[in-house]
Amino acid sequence: MALGTHKASFYARNRVMIWTVGIAAGVILLASFMSRGDIVPLRVTTAQRGIIRSVISTNGKIEPVHNFEVHAPVATSVLQVLVKEGDHVKTGQLLVKLNDAVARSEAARALAQVRAAEAGTSAIQNGGNREEVLTLESEVVKSSGARDAAQRRLDALKKLQQQGAASPGEVKEAENQLAAAQADLQLLQQKQKDRYSKPEIAQVAGQRDQAAAAYAAAESLLQQMNVRAPFDGVVYSLPVRQGEYVNPGDLIVQEADLSKVLVRAFVDEPDVGRLQPGQRIEVTWDAIPGRTWQGTVNTIPASLKLRGTRNVGEVTCTVDNDQLRLLPNVNVGVTIVTVEHQNALIVPREAVRQDEKGSFVYVVANDQLERRSVQTAISDLTQVELTGGVSEKTQIALSSTNAKPLRDHLQIKINR
Repeated sequence: MALGTHKASFYARNRVMIWTVGIAAGVILLASFMSRGDIVPLRVTTAQRGIIRSVISTNGKIEPVHNFEVHAPVATSVLQVLVKEGDHVKTGQLLVKLNDAVARSEAARALAQVRAAEAGTSAIQNGGNREEVLTLESEVVKSSGARDAAQRRLDALKKLQQQGAASPGEVKEAENQLAAAQADLQLLQQKQKDRYSKPEIAQVAGQRDQAAAAYAAAESLLQQMNVRAPFDGVVYSLPVRQGEYVNPGDLIVQEADLSKVLVRAFVDEPDVGRLQPGQRIEVTWDAIPGRTWQGTVNTIPASLKLRGTRNVGEVTCTVDNDQLRLLPNVNVGVTIVTVEHQNALIVPREAVRQDEKGSFVYVVANDQLERRSVQTAISDLTQVELTGGVSEKTQIALSSTNAKPLRDHLQIKINR
């Protein structure tokens, strides 16, 4: 009797909780029963043939292939600016004229040094300057005459000695005088032949070479003061103005042949391994919507560089720019096509699912779903290529429209 009273008391105290649990269990059972009989509305797609590409999308910068850049060689002023940015110029055309007064003075001074060095070289080759040569020739003639006179006197004294009219002392003295005259003549003749020593010749040669180098540098500087176009092209940078003062190294002008331009693309580290020479590149520029320039990969990265917060490899390609629309230093969009398959069987990416057994799709067959394992190849942002498991025009489930999960043998209704 006490036990029955205790049970009645327990049910009385927990009546609300018991009813709540019972109702919840009933709802779950009812929902489970109803879900089994539901026909799930479905979005589907069809496997179709088409083109699919695997690409690397990144950014890049335009650079001239054939570029001419001039910097101020010395501190000076700008006398004339004869062109403006955007001008098309011809080979040899004068672009900018710098003040060359100082350069002309240096050239004149260097030329004077060259002339002096040439005079020194001529003196070496001729045995002295003209005055020295004439003086030496005169001394040689005079010494030669003195030697001849000494020889005649010696000959005469020897004859007189044979006749007893001259003493041996007089003959000996005449012989000494002839020897002295002969020595003087030989010295002068040696001066004519080898007046300068080897160190003196080397010094003059060094002065000559130094003067020639200084003059060549002065002439080169003088030419740099008149900036001319080395080839047909476009002036794309002209930061100086007439009358402006420039320091050594200041940029004067930049010209480029823009018929072809270099695209330098920056590929993030994870994608660098997919690059190969010859891959197609498509270049776009936001300033000209709808226009695409084509090129191929010329070089692939040999190393990685830090660019801002990105670790990138640099890829280059050359593109035709016959209308000269791409300009140096502009930022462009770059698409590198790593793989492209024609006539591929493709479906949307959301149609392909993954689990521990691999890739699969849900094929629509007799108003229900059928799980089908598939083999995939390349993919892009929206599509996947299927290489096995389904055929062309097969209907494949995408998702239900009432958020119910898909499963094998699920009864479905296709939304039209």
